Order: sequence, then structure tokens, then C-alpha cells
Amino acid sequence: MTSFEETLIGNDIERAVQLLAAEKLVAIPTETVYGLAANMFSESAVKEIFAVKQRPATNPLIVHLPDVDSIHEIVKEIPAEARILLSAFSPGPLTLLLPKNNSVPDIVTAGSPYVAIRIPGHKLALDLLHKVSFPLVAPSANPYTYISPTSAMHVKKMLEGKIPYILDGGPCQMGLESTIIGFPNGSPAIYRLGSISREEIEDKIGKVELAINGKAIAPGMHHKHYSPDTRLILSDDPDKDFVHFSNYKIGVITYNNYSELLPHEQQVLLCKNDDFKTAAANLYAAMHSMDNKNYDLIIARKFPGTGIGLSINDRLNRAKEK
Repeated sequence: MTSFEETLIGNDIERAVQLLAAEKLVAIPTETVYGLAANMFSESAVKEIFAVKQRPATNPLIVHLPDVDSIHEIVKEIPAEARILLSAFSPGPLTLLLPKNNSVPDIVTAGSPYVAIRIPGHKLALDLLHKVSFPLVAPSANPYTYISPTSAMHVKKMLEGKIPYILDGGPCQMGLESTIIGFPNGSPAIYRLGSISREEIEDKIGKVELAINGKAIAPGMHHKHYSPDTRLILSDDPDKDFVHFSNYKIGVITYNNYSELLPHEQQVLLCKNDDFKTAAANLYAAMHSMDNKNYDLIIARKFPGTGIGLSINDRLNRAKEK
């Protein structure tokens, strides 16, 4: 793995293009989280992603593309329902798992005949994709299983000296990874809950099954993921758990209302008035902040199990796995 004296942060898109063309890694902004980008066609650069992240080679990567026309260059077919979803949600936090053609290296898909593709909904990321002459693979720019980054500073703290450059596009607007949808046996299935809710998908194409507990054939399906170093529990009743863990130094991630049993400075309020899209956008930043405060325990309040709340609970459930 290559080391660098310093990892620089900037908004010089031409520098990012040059580094990627030279088969180096660049952290890039998207509307979901920051990604660790490399030339899809460079085996050495893709291997460097796995090394920097300490990510198993069995965990496939998402390919980022500038537009719908580019999808045809790397997949064999696009199902009709996939076209509907692309029209509705791309550019945006939608990833489709489609049958790849021979142009996609097996290292990218972990040997699977399917490739995960998306068109990010971030202007700087799209400008970059239009300027490079190759697709970019870009998993989240963090060590494997740790909390995903939603700011350039999150990336720098985690990957300092391991990559040369972070393209700074500001805080991520969505804050949760993309929703991944495949079409096993011709029927749509969600492989990873994300920034687009199940209800939003079903509003466009009808009933969609959940395939999130099966074999990890798509990115982001590992049961332990998005996890702080500090122990985290997911709670239906944080006030009750405060009593149970009264001897612990506790930090709290909650929504709508602070608990009156702990000082407000030990709590992060993700949103007010059931604005769960805002809660999703703030979730990872809150987890990073809590993990830096030397708490014995982080207690996260469970969200309602519908809409984007289901996606937030998915992340918190994986964060509590040890």
C-alpha cells in the first residue's frame, strides 16, 4: 500500500482527474457519503482500494457513471423496471445490480456476474465523471466496517497519509448510502436499504421484496458495518437504559426531543418534527462526533420501522454488531 506525507483537501477537479488517470486514489463527494474512487479498469488501483480500506476482496464495489447512456457500455441489459427507477431517481442515491458485460473486471464484482452501478446526484462528482475517460469504482472512504464519512474532514481523519487527495464537495446532503436494487428471477428486490425508501421504490414499480439478509452479492450487505469503536446499543426506551447503565459515561443519539435524564451536551438531536430525511443526513456525523468523546456507551433511539426510518435502523443495527 502506498503512503503519502500528507493527504490534501481541495476542490481542484483537474488535480483529481490527473491523479485518477495516474491510477491513484481520490476521495470524492457524493450526495450520500464520500467515496474512495479509482479507475475501474486499473487492477492496481482497485487493489489499492481494498488495501487502504482493509476490505475483503469478496465484497464487491459500486461503479459510478456520469449518465444513463454509460450504463449500456458495461451491462448486458437493463430491465424495464430498472429503466423506470433510473428515470425517477437518477442522478441520485439509487444503485442497480445488473448483469455485467466482459468490460467489467471480475475484481470489481468479486467474481459475480452482476455489477452494481449508480449515477451520483452531486454536481462535483458528476463533473468529475464527465471529465475522466473511465468509470469510477468508489466504496465509502473509510476503513472497512467503520462509520461512513459525510465530510472531507471525516475522510482525512480516517485515511490521512493513505491517499493523496480529497476532493471537497461539502457535507453530504443525504448522509445514508444508496438503496441497492437487483432483479433476481426477473423480480425486483432491495439488497441494501438506503436514502430512497422502500415505499418510494414501490410507488414507482409496485411490490419489492427485501433481500438484505442473504448472501452478500451486493455491496453493503455485511452484518457488521457503519460501526463506531465505542459500544453502541439501539434502544426502544433510552430513559430506561440510562438507569440500567447508570455507572457508564453515556452519549445519546436521538430525535425530536432531548431526554431530561442526561445533560443536553451529551446528546445529539438528529431532527425535529419527524423529519427523518434530515435525521438520515445527520446520522453519520453524529456517530463520528460521539465516537470521539470517550464515552463508555452510545445509546441510539430506535426509529419507527417505516420509510427512511427503516434505513436508519438498518445502519444502527449494524453499528451495534460486535
